Amino acid sequence: MTTARSSERAAVIGTGAWGLTLAMILARNGVPTTLWARTADEAAALRTTRHHPTRLTGVRLPDELCVTNDLAAAVAPAAVVLVVVPSQTMRANAERLAPHLSREAIVVSASKGIEIETSQRMTEVLAAALPLIPVERIGTLSGPNLAREIADGLPATTVVAAPEEAVAVRVQRLLMSATFRVYTHTDVIGVELGGVLKNIVALGAGLGDGLGLGDNAKAAFMTRGLAEIARLGVAAGAQALTFAGLAGVGDVVATCSSRLSRNRRTGEQLARGVPLTTIQAQLGGVAEGVPTTRAARILARRLGVEMPIAELMYAVLFEGKDPRAASVELMARDPKHELEGLRAQAASR
Repeated sequence: MTTARSSERAAVIGTGAWGLTLAMILARNGVPTTLWARTADEAAALRTTRHHPTRLTGVRLPDELCVTNDLAAAVAPAAVVLVVVPSQTMRANAERLAPHLSREAIVVSASKGIEIETSQRMTEVLAAALPLIPVERIGTLSGPNLAREIADGLPATTVVAAPEEAVAVRVQRLLMSATFRVYTHTDVIGVELGGVLKNIVALGAGLGDGLGLGDNAKAAFMTRGLAEIARLGVAAGAQALTFAGLAGVGDVVATCSSRLSRNRRTGEQLARGVPLTTIQAQLGGVAEGVPTTRAARILARRLGVEMPIAELMYAVLFEGKDPRAASVELMARDPKHELEGLRAQAASR
């Protein structure tokens, strides 16, 4: 299945675990790929050692993968640019990209977050920061994607969404391999919000693990978390069915269950009394669920959507609420129909 695709060049912006993994997939597929590192020292070390010192330890970067800290050299010749940076730095990074991008380029966000100041999704941030790139060529990539497993060659799937199917298909062809199956979608809002909001649910699932609440409680929490994701997603313009797919239920299951999930580990440590600042310092990466909780709460209130899990996670993260008290409060909410909120949204359409 892996064949050379030299007619299309790719660039990956960001050297986190996921950025490294996507760059490796492209290079292994025979796609001429350049990985952009933020500093000259980091780029030189990656070129020389072919390893990252702290991320994906033990995994070797393909010899074919170019690494540079020259942004123009990385993106100017690229037909497809994957932006894989922390969500709260997406705008600044995109603004740096703008002068160097080809006007024909496809730009894909592989970051899962919402900008706190604007409540904008990453594709919206990219569209604002890259005015010369038509919105039809700005997409998102999301799914149950634990970087370590994929870098190690274990089978996985993902979804690429763009407003035009043909754009998503071009990205699909570059990334598809024998162990990485890529699906396409046109519901950018749904695919993006599914990947974003599941991080809040993963924080809560980790709290439950840390408190020893059991598998029944965890299954219920994940299911209700998915309903909460769908409520906000549909209110924002997404298709409800999207959340039954890889970017919804698939990502929720992986991120809430795996010990590789930074968001789940963050919740687990919070439940054990470890301060959030200490957890973040020791994490070795960004737990996007933390800023996303703040941003999603703002967006939900703006759209008039009830999100009890997000509200309680906000209280635990930023207001010092005891995690066990939060779990008790969640269980004590008034009885409701299982499809409350979603049913009302469906009836109004």
